[in-house]
Amino acid sequence: MDLQLTGRTALVTAASKGLGRATATQLAAEGAKVMISSRGAEQLAKTAAEIAEATGAQVEHCPADVADPADVERLLEETRSRLGGVDVLVANAGGPPPGGFDAVDDAKWYQAHDLNLMSTVRLIRGVLPHMREQSWGRIAVVTSSSVKQPIENLLLSNTYRVAVVGLAKSLATEFAREGVLVNTVGPGRIATDRVASLDANRAKQTGLSVEEVRAQSEKTIPLGRYGEADEFGRVAAFLVSGANTYLTGQNLLVDGGLVKAI
Repeated sequence: MDLQLTGRTALVTAASKGLGRATATQLAAEGAKVMISSRGAEQLAKTAAEIAEATGAQVEHCPADVADPADVERLLEETRSRLGGVDVLVANAGGPPPGGFDAVDDAKWYQAHDLNLMSTVRLIRGVLPHMREQSWGRIAVVTSSSVKQPIENLLLSNTYRVAVVGLAKSLATEFAREGVLVNTVGPGRIATDRVASLDANRAKQTGLSVEEVRAQSEKTIPLGRYGEADEFGRVAAFLVSGANTYLTGQNLLVDGGLVKAI
């Protein structure tokens, strides 16, 4: 299938590794010009070079902390300067720290608010004018399977990921007639550093080994295994592609069947 992304400009945040990197790689392989961003400058530069070498695409990089409004504005300006207006946005951000209600103080609530909700608001605000002007745009926000089935000990993620889904659903309705499609895509247990960290945290809490924690998790997944980042990336790339012409306002899970809720 031709995803009709040749020549399009895509911005992918939190893309130095994991889900963001996998998605950026798919977009570059389909002919898009890609700007990737994350906080770690050294790893980001390495990732950009590797994606460019693997795909032959133009891949730019700009370090930024998406929780910082000034960094978001600088990232948007750098993208426009180097690649032109943003046609495709994949808004991704690292997950907030684990913890239940008693472990989360006001500071952690505000930090998660800026990292996971306001970063999405600011990124979308920055790319919308160009998309609306050309009557074409694609936005996908990376969330989590927790938006349909809360995950134990991830109170902050459970709360703010749902807020992002509400935002995306509202914007999908508001901007559909202007050619801008907005969706969210939630990973389940994908083999990333984030999931490895959560498994390690649970192992510490329960006294089990990390291998035992992973085995327990895999038993709850109908496909019987953790997903791979590139499996997620292919789905995300379709959502923000020209091949997607009628899918908007949806919350799609890439979870191997983990979530049973309809």
